[in-house]
Order: sequence, then structure tokens, then C-alpha cells
Amino acid sequence: MDSQKRPRGRPKSAFKESSAGTMQSLDRALGVLTTVARLERVALSDLAREVDIPTATTHRILMTLQKHGFVTIDEERQEWMVGIEAYRTGASFLRRNNILEIGRPILRRLMQDSGETANLAVPDGSEVVFVGQVETQNPIRAFFPPGARTPMYASGTGKAILAALSTESLSRALGATDLIAFTENTHLPGSGLHEDLAETRARGWSYDHQERYEGMSCIGAAIFNDRAEPCAGISVSGPTVRFSRGRAPELGALVSCAAQEITQLSGGRLPIG
Repeated sequence: MDSQKRPRGRPKSAFKESSAGTMQSLDRALGVLTTVARLERVALSDLAREVDIPTATTHRILMTLQKHGFVTIDEERQEWMVGIEAYRTGASFLRRNNILEIGRPILRRLMQDSGETANLAVPDGSEVVFVGQVETQNPIRAFFPPGARTPMYASGTGKAILAALSTESLSRALGATDLIAFTENTHLPGSGLHEDLAETRARGWSYDHQERYEGMSCIGAAIFNDRAEPCAGISVSGPTVRFSRGRAPELGALVSCAAQEITQLSGGRLPIG
């Protein structure tokens, strides 16, 4: 009976990882892909500096990703961009996420009822990622492209989610990011953030008054999963002139009702108390 010897230098199992728990080549490739997605268009040398990988290695990674359709190159400008397979992968996430499917018609109705752009976002670490939007027809309006990110503490949806977290989870979320005052209205720990979150928790909706961008405001509410934990947020956003403090409660009521409807239709439950 022949017994083939395992080639020296090979792991006993092709699926056994190193003690580090990651594959460096895959880790680098995913880092390159996510950086290309974040920058949208980027030259090879700039990308190599951004990911801190030698240019030749970065180029080999890009060629591999291009072979599988995850990136593409603008030959004329010599800039790399995400490819169609990256879109298909993201679309698979959108299809499987029940909240997004349920939220689409509710987003549209919220836009129609409020006259403002309606947004759906999900938390990712200390940030929120915008995954759905229905734009208002008003010529001056807010716009967040799918995949856009913003720190939770400077976002209407983000503050609504933060206000619904436990004390421990809130501390972790705030401790995992650099706290920057984007405008003179940005709330930070020690300068009004915790008081603002307490108000948000009490009334059921957040009020971002030019805290991320001058001249733009947002009102958001949290969506909850089946464990009564915040898992997403819905909001309306637009120019501050249409988001006066006098109108805020009206918009807040619309956003809160939309968030509660998505929570219930997706099998979630509201926290008690």
C-alpha cells in the first residue's frame, strides 16, 4: 500500500490557520479592496502609501482582484476603482438583510410625509453606514451615497443608536473613535453629548443640529432587533432652515413611527421602559 508523504513545509490541513488566526495575503488583499472602495478612485502609488504596502505587492494584489472582477482600472487616468463583483457581493448583503427589504416602502412614505430625504443606516463599530435612501424632490437636499460612513456621535441615526445602548456598550463605542468637533455645534463627552443622548432616550428621537455639516440637520430614531437591541436607524435630513426647533417634534414623531414600524415588521421589539 502506497502512502504519500506530505510535502515538507506544508500544513497538515489546508484549512488550519497559523497561530495569528489570519492569512496575511488575504488580510492585505481585503485591506486594499476596502481602501479602494473608500477612496472611490485612486492611483497605484497613492494606494500603496495609503495601505502601507510596497507598490509592487499592491499591484499584484490589484491584478488578482481585477482577475476576479473586484476592482477595475480606468486605463486613461490610471486609477483603480471597485468592480462589478464588489457590487454583487454588497447586493447579496442587501438582499439578505430583512430590515433593508422591509424599510424601502417605509423610507419612501417617510420622505413623502416629511418632504425631506429619508435615510436608513446600520452601525459598524463606532460609525454608522448608510445603506438606503429616498431623496426628496426639493432642489436643496441632503445626499449620502450608499456605503457612506459617519461617526455615530455626529449623526442623527448614530445618536439615536447610541442613546439606546447600555452604559457599557456606549462607553465602548465612544472609546473606539477619535472624538472630533466637526462644527461648533458638535456634542462631545464633557460638552453636552451625554445630556443630549439622555434627551434623545427620553423623547425617542435624536436631533442633529449642524453637528456634522454646517447648514445641514438630521432627526433620527433607532430600530431594534428581537433582543430589543438597536440594530439600525432611520432618519430624515436636509438644510437646517427646514429643520427648525419648532418643526423638530413634528419630524421626530414621523421618524419614530417609521422606526417602530420597521422594528415590528422585522420581528424586533421595543425596549421596556
